[in-house]
Amino acid sequence: MFLSIVVPCCNEEEGLREFHRQMTVAARKLCGEKFELILVDDGSTDNTWKVINELSAKDFNVVAVRLARNHGHQLALTAGLSTVRGDLVLVIDADLQDPPELLTPMYDLMVREEADVVYGLRRSRAGESRFKKKSAEAFYRLLANLTRVNIPVDTGDFRLMSRRISDQVVQMPEHDRFIRGMVAWLGFKQVAYEYDRNARYAGTTKYPLIKMIGFATDALISFSMLPLRIATYIGALLTTILTFVGAGAVISWILSGTVPGWTSLTLLVVMISSVQLLVLGLIGEYVGRTYIQSKNRPLFMISHIHSRVSSDVEEQAQLVNESSR
Repeated sequence: MFLSIVVPCCNEEEGLREFHRQMTVAARKLCGEKFELILVDDGSTDNTWKVINELSAKDFNVVAVRLARNHGHQLALTAGLSTVRGDLVLVIDADLQDPPELLTPMYDLMVREEADVVYGLRRSRAGESRFKKKSAEAFYRLLANLTRVNIPVDTGDFRLMSRRISDQVVQMPEHDRFIRGMVAWLGFKQVAYEYDRNARYAGTTKYPLIKMIGFATDALISFSMLPLRIATYIGALLTTILTFVGAGAVISWILSGTVPGWTSLTLLVVMISSVQLLVLGLIGEYVGRTYIQSKNRPLFMISHIHSRVSSDVEEQAQLVNESSR
């Protein structure tokens, strides 16, 4: 068995060395030296790439991957998955919120259950604000109710999966990616491993509120047509209301020659116009994503990829970039 560990990194210089130490100990405990630690620098603005290079120079298990710019967590993760050589793939972040030492018990569960995926199910979340915990809970439950895919709640991207799952995720062409949902969509046997999530080892979260909202939007639009259906239902409801209001106005005009309530009618028209603009924006979001997808650009560009056991750096980077189309 050969294990590939994929780690997206964005401005993680403060804790990266400690992560490397803990992850290496956990990997060697499971499979000796038969593993690779793929550290993907997602356009960091600090010294993350420098630290990755230092680790790669000292440890032949480390594969250093640098994206040409910041592509975001999900595409950085996809870039890492596209370079794996292992039979099994562990996806984990570098902030040490997901404990590396869980690798062995997750593998044992995978073997025991004959599963293709073992995903981390968060029992508790240390070091996070009450708002973030509650908003995350609400998001996962909303997503579960709005999609036809059985996406587990209270999970992240922390998971151990077979190579065939990893390869299928990489081959999926969508640009706006929600990988935990994509893995769930694939099916196969997937089991949960409950754990308590730690606080960050160092630094601050790389997912502020704005990014969280964007990520939630990507997930919802990528896996559900329900927002468009809701817009249709609202349109039908308002059309019905307006029909009755219009009929009432005509009847009032016939009977009395005047139509009272123009203020309320004006407010109703303004409300309907607002809903129309909202629905138009929603449709535009779907159409815009379709337009971006139709360009068929590569999902990501890798500028550097190297390790002590790989000398054909440029050739390997070119191959991966071509496969991302």
